[in-house]
Amino acid sequence: VSICKQEMLQKKKNAVLVDGVILNGPLMDSKAGEKFVEEACKIIMEEVIQKADDITEKVCEWRAPETLKQILDLEMRETGESHQKLLQLCRDVIQYSVKTGHPRFFNQLYAGIDYYSLVARFITEALNPSVYTYEVSPVFLLVEEAVIKKMIEFIGWEEGDGIFNPGGSVSNMYAMNLARYRFCPEIKEKGLSGLPRLVLFTSEECHYSMKKAASFLGIGTENVYFIKTDERGKMIPEELEKQVQRARKEGSAPFLVCATAGTTVLGAFDPLDKIADICENHGLWLHVDVS
Repeated sequence: VSICKQEMLQKKKNAVLVDGVILNGPLMDSKAGEKFVEEACKIIMEEVIQKADDITEKVCEWRAPETLKQILDLEMRETGESHQKLLQLCRDVIQYSVKTGHPRFFNQLYAGIDYYSLVARFITEALNPSVYTYEVSPVFLLVEEAVIKKMIEFIGWEEGDGIFNPGGSVSNMYAMNLARYRFCPEIKEKGLSGLPRLVLFTSEECHYSMKKAASFLGIGTENVYFIKTDERGKMIPEELEKQVQRARKEGSAPFLVCATAGTTVLGAFDPLDKIADICENHGLWLHVDVS
């Protein structure tokens, strides 16, 4: 302990201050921080990873919201907490969270634990990279490039580009924005003023984010035309053709069709080839929302 205190005093003595701001900081007890990381990782190993496939454990130690607030003590204070209290908070967070790696966890879209991806996540969190330039993130930029290249090969393209998004909602909004920009590039400078009434088409079984994207981008939810589906939840191409022609007769400007490959409820795949033919005939951007 005395050695750590001496190191801290020496660091403070060597600190460079400009207008009260430490330029060669932060001045913190790195040894104590390392010890905390070590003990917290031990808790994660024992309480999460080693119990991940234990069916005798509960999927979740359920508590009502008000009770859980009291257990976790979520009050924001002016001062920090002791390491022991923080470690107990780590235990509480794990204990009362849903164990998505549990063999009996059956919920939306995902389950299970991938030990190798988990280690990769530990590394990325520890390094805390921002993947926007090679200079600041050389390894992860190359990894991103390699993954995008492989995804392009899966689609069957010889070349292309892509971007990683935080989820389906943002992905659909980006696609809608791209389609609109292709239809009217001047929108970037002039905005929505002077544009015709833009209309897009999607399945009755589409993801809710299509309406949300139309709202966020100023297109309007009333300008999302929902196409009828068959008994298996797939978009009916003939109905799409009718709606495109209807929109044109109304004086609207169709610019996008959003098909779905794996709908939320039925897992339906729209007939992409037939939809693509209709889009090609009418000069419409085709986006496929894939789950």
